[in-house]
Amino acid sequence: MADISYHQENEMKNIELIRNICDELPSYVRQFFRAIQQSKASRTRLGYARDIKTFYEYIVECYTEADLKSPKDVSLEVLSSLDSSFIEDYMDHLQMYRKDGRIITNGKASIKRKIVSLNVFYAYYYKNDLVTVNPVAKIERPKVPDKQIVRMDAAETAQFLDTVEYGLNLTSKQQQYHEKTKTRDLALLTLMLSTGIRISECIGLDINHVDFDNMCIKIIRKGGKEAIVYFSDEAVEPLQDYIAERKKINAVDGHDKALFLSSQRKRISVRTVENLVKKYSQSAVPLKHITPHKLRSTYGTALYQETSDIYLVADVLGHTDVNTTRKHYADIDNERKRLARNKVQLREKNNNK
Repeated sequence: MADISYHQENEMKNIELIRNICDELPSYVRQFFRAIQQSKASRTRLGYARDIKTFYEYIVECYTEADLKSPKDVSLEVLSSLDSSFIEDYMDHLQMYRKDGRIITNGKASIKRKIVSLNVFYAYYYKNDLVTVNPVAKIERPKVPDKQIVRMDAAETAQFLDTVEYGLNLTSKQQQYHEKTKTRDLALLTLMLSTGIRISECIGLDINHVDFDNMCIKIIRKGGKEAIVYFSDEAVEPLQDYIAERKKINAVDGHDKALFLSSQRKRISVRTVENLVKKYSQSAVPLKHITPHKLRSTYGTALYQETSDIYLVADVLGHTDVNTTRKHYADIDNERKRLARNKVQLREKNNNK
């Protein structure tokens, strides 16, 4: 594992998980995953696999026209016999069901995603004349209300980074641990806040991905595409301080290239970054639920407010569709419009009135 990148290692893990799920499903399911492997990222395919497995488990439990012992017994003929009522019952089932002694619930967004996965799956077999109907295409998908965009303003961002650097308002136990990790935490969080990179892009960084001469980092975007992202002057000193410290750490085999390390001397995990963002934000911005993705929103907002260039923001954030960016920052446009309502003067003011 020493010679492969974080992204390649993740790809291998995802492919293995997809194959393990396919082993529990009918052999024809593999045909679908072979067909989409070039057009869909491994993370997307893994999501499809999990959603499809959940559907097949439901078929085994609720299909009454044949005695199905396991998902492997679900033939293409069975898939063709399902109608839209069966899919609607499945959607109702997804809201709450029991599995392995646990109660599992799904909100509207999760149910919608599972139905989208199922529609892509059915559409492939219908297009290739392997099933006679696509009952999912007739289903009205749950309407998911737009979430309020949570982000920090300039004062909150400064308070957040002060907490990271100085341990403000942390408990005595947190203070002890903070002394060991503050250099790393400040470098990591300043970098995220000054570039808007995703958490996966951050933890995937290697030491040699940082270029101080050109003030940039090389990251791997979603889908495996390489990109160069520039960091601000404010990120230079925290990064240099941490890299000086990092070079003294003897990382565990297979993690020697990683930029950000955990206390176990391994590449830092998503969960660890989520936990440290939660720890610092609860002290600095207690009224807002700040996650690593909210740091990305904070950067995108600040960049858009300074430049008013939605295409630049989309490019820097790595959005493939500028409409995604526009959707997230439309409220800023609305505020700008509100503030501009009196910019055009139609008549001279008459102070005598």
